[in-house]
Parts: sequence; C-alpha cells; structure tokens
Amino acid sequence: MMDLCTSAQDVMRCDLCETAVVQMHCDTCLVNLCTACVGKHMISDESKDHKVVKFQARKSTPLYPVCTSHNKDRCEMYCKQCDIPVCLSCLASKQHLGHELSKILQVLDEKKDIIIKERNELIDTIYPTYQDIASDVQNRMSQFEKEYGDLSTAITKHGEDWHREIDKLVKKLKAEVDVMKNTQLQTLQKHLDEINKTMSDIKEEINSMETVTDTNDLSKLFSVTSNVHTYRNLPHKIMPSLPKFIPGKIQGEELSKLFGVLSSNSLTSDKYGYSMKTPQKSPEAGSSPPVKQLLDKPRTVTTIDTGYGNLCNVACLSDEEIWTCGRGSIMKLYSINQGSLLKSITTKSGNRPYSIAVTKSGDLVYTDYNDRTVNIVKNKKIEEVIRLHNWRPIGVCSTSSGDLLVIMDSDDNKQSKVVRYSGSTEKQSIQFDDKDKPLYSPSSDYLRYITENKNLDICVSDLGARAVVVVNQVGKLRFRYTEHTPALKNKPFSPLGITTDSQSHILIADFNNECVHIIDQDGQFLRYIDCGLSDPLGLCTDTNDNLFVAQLVNKQVKKIKYVQ
Repeated sequence: MMDLCTSAQDVMRCDLCETAVVQMHCDTCLVNLCTACVGKHMISDESKDHKVVKFQARKSTPLYPVCTSHNKDRCEMYCKQCDIPVCLSCLASKQHLGHELSKILQVLDEKKDIIIKERNELIDTIYPTYQDIASDVQNRMSQFEKEYGDLSTAITKHGEDWHREIDKLVKKLKAEVDVMKNTQLQTLQKHLDEINKTMSDIKEEINSMETVTDTNDLSKLFSVTSNVHTYRNLPHKIMPSLPKFIPGKIQGEELSKLFGVLSSNSLTSDKYGYSMKTPQKSPEAGSSPPVKQLLDKPRTVTTIDTGYGNLCNVACLSDEEIWTCGRGSIMKLYSINQGSLLKSITTKSGNRPYSIAVTKSGDLVYTDYNDRTVNIVKNKKIEEVIRLHNWRPIGVCSTSSGDLLVIMDSDDNKQSKVVRYSGSTEKQSIQFDDKDKPLYSPSSDYLRYITENKNLDICVSDLGARAVVVVNQVGKLRFRYTEHTPALKNKPFSPLGITTDSQSHILIADFNNECVHIIDQDGQFLRYIDCGLSDPLGLCTDTNDNLFVAQLVNKQVKKIKYVQ
C-alpha cells in the first residue's frame, strides 16, 4: 500500500539518470548521484580526482585550489607573504624560501571565521539598518506625497478664490454698462418722441395749407397761420458718447507675485543622518536563526476538532493557543495541547470574518468584508481600526513592524490592491507592477490570504490567477509562483492559505491537490507536505516552525512537524 505521507514528498533525484533517489554526492563536481550512477560519473572525466561521499556527508571533503603556476597540482599550503595558495612544486622551486607558510585548511578556517563574523554583522546590524533606512525613506516619500498634494490643493483653492473675485468684478462692470446704456437710450427715446411729435404737427399744417390753396375764399386764406419759421429751427443733435473699457495690463511676473509664489525647495544630504542599528539579542540567542532541515517525512503531531460548519482560517496566538474562524460569525480560541475551547468572540456586525491575524502584542485582528471594516479585539472589546470606502477588505496580516497589510477588492470587483496601515493611517498602496499592469486579480468569489516573510517580502495567494504573488517591502514584484509540476493529484494549482517560517520558507495551501507547497524566499520549489490533508485552507506557523492547517470540510486543525 502506498504511504501517502512518503509519496507526497518531491524527493531529490539523481542528476545523471533523473529517476533514482539521491544517495551519493561528488564533492569535486557538486553532483548528486544514485549508487548505480557512481561508476559512470567516475569515468566521465578521469582528469578530475572525484571525491564521492554519502549524500548526508556532502561538502565534507576539502577541495584544494588548483595551482596557477603548476597545472593539476593542488595547493595545500598558503604563503602569507605573497598572499596566495602554493603547491609542493612551488615550495620546491624555492620561490617562497624564507616566507611564512601555513596549512591552507588553517587559513580557510580563519577565512571562514571572518566570513561568518561579517555575515552575522550583515544579518544582525547592517541589513536591519538598511531596512530601517528604507522604511524611513518610504515614510518620507509617503509624507511628501501627502504634503505636495495639500500644496496643490491650496493653490487650486486660491485660484478658485481669485476666480470668484474676478467673476464678481466682471458682474459689477457689466451691471454698470447696463445702467449707462439704459440711461442713454431713455434720453434718445425722449428726443425721438419729440421729433416724431413735431413731424406730426408739420404734416397737419401741410394738409391745412393744401386745402386753402385751391379756394377763392379770401377769409379762409387769411385765417391760415404758418409755423414754418418755428420748424426752421431744427432740434439739437444729441451725440451720446460710449464708455470705453480700459483693461488693466496683465504682466506675467506682476500677476504671479499678486497671485502668490512658491518658495524654493531643497534636498540636502547628511552623511551622519543615520546610525547603525544595534542588534537586539537575548543572552541565549545566537547571531542568526539556526538552519533547520526539512524532514523527509513530515508528520501530524495533533488534530483539533473545531465544530465549525466550515473551517476557513487559523492564527497562532502562542505555541500553546490558536485562533480559528469559519463560515459563522464566531471566532474561537483553542488550546493546542488539550484541544479544548478557551474563548469565543462574535464579530461586531454579526458577519463572518474573512480573515484573522494576531498582532505583535497578541491582539486578534479580523476583516469584515460586508461591513468594509478591519477590527481589533482588545480585552474582549472590538474596536474598528479601518473603515474602507468603495473597497472591501479580504485578507489581513500583522507585520514585524506592527503595521497591518490588507488585501482588498473594489466594490465593482475590477481592482485589487494591498494597503499597508499604521493604525488607521494608510502608509503604502501596492497595486501595479513596473509596467502599470495589475499585480493581483480581483474577484469577490475567492478568498485571498496575505503574509509577510522574514525578509519583509509581502506574499499574497491569488486564487483567481492561480499564483502566489511576492513583492518586496517597497512593492516591487519579485516573482510569481504558479505551481510545481506534476502536482500531487494533477489538478490545477489552487493557492489559498499562506504563511512563512523562521527560514523564510513560504508555505502555500493547495486546495485542489490537498497538500502544502514549500518554496524558498526566491520562489524555488522545495517539496510538498501531504500527511492526509483534506481541503486545506488557512495556514500558520508557531515560533518552533510547526505548521497548523485549517481543513475546510472536516473542521479540523492539523499540527504538522515538517522541519528538524
């Protein structure tokens, strides 16, 4: 009968035949071999001194450097005066006579000590310092974006004020024009009326004169009185003068000064503006996390029944307690060792939580998709931390710096983005790649999970795109992981729950193939975890790198040991 736990692992294969399991390793060529291919490899290049060892003892054979002066001779000594490796032929030539010589392995040990010391300095001091500097610059950029936006808004508002004043002035001048026009038109109309009256009188007098000129009646002729002498005095000619509009001169510089000017900006560089971060270590802590090897056969340590209708997510409060949530409105805290229910919290709105996470201070955070809020539970009291407009929150995680990362969709389901919050303040928005193409595929039909890796990368499971999208802390795309072929059940990759561990491994729940993918921080596939998983959704890890898997239908959380 096939062992599901064993068969689920993608074990390492021989580099030559590519089918048999690796058992041996050539330290000279750095090639993995099965026992059947050892002889074939030994005779493939007889010019080399092949050092074949068991796979578990790989890299144990020292590879002495080839002498640059005597081909094929290996250097087992080191000349400190010349600062070069030397072989026996070099020593015989007396070229290094009287020089201080050391065994090269001793020099290598000293060199390794220096490298380890410098590596630890990079890990504990220099890299964290650069992380703080990058965060500081990013915060400054975000602040500048806001302040420059406020500056543009102030200029726009001032322009609107000017427009209002100009509109008032234009309205006033046009009103004055109307008054002047009406006054002059009234004067001219009165003058016209007087002229028309005189013209009517003249016509009557003409008619009267025409009547008497055809009569012989002398009395009628002598009764006619003429007013021609009056009409000979023509009326005054009224000449109205139009007002003129004399526009003020618009001088560019003067107008600019009147409107307002920008002060000059500056960009200074302070060589001593940053100081090296002091590494924070406990007395027992080493300089860096110990390297943990993946187990060949991960195993289930314990199983916790949660009683949900459907179980969707899990988050570690500590190495002894886990929070869970499902399709209902209740979030439950369980004891890992005893499997007992310790506490229950009902969401503020009565809606189901889409995602849960635990902050550095141990508070529970959850997203309410329908209410458009992100909430935090403190001492059994629920506080609204973030309320969105035109967007709906889906996945949430708490970062090493204490920020919250939220993956969200727009109301029209056409956009998706990741937003970083410090408390209720938006600090960063991640939506597009360098080519202005969307990083994430929006869809209200799919759950999305998000986590931060130890190297501060932001990892999102994008079921709509059947991919895991990983960006660095400034939002630049690092890689997309789509799947490892062949998948366990040869079904389409369906990434849902996602988490990371102390080794910066990224662990992804593959719902269709009922397994967990393990990839490294650069997206390289390492192996599968199966152990009889059923419909895996939410994932989390504790401080000892134990994996917790929330299984949808059977409502169980499995605790799995997968590292040594």
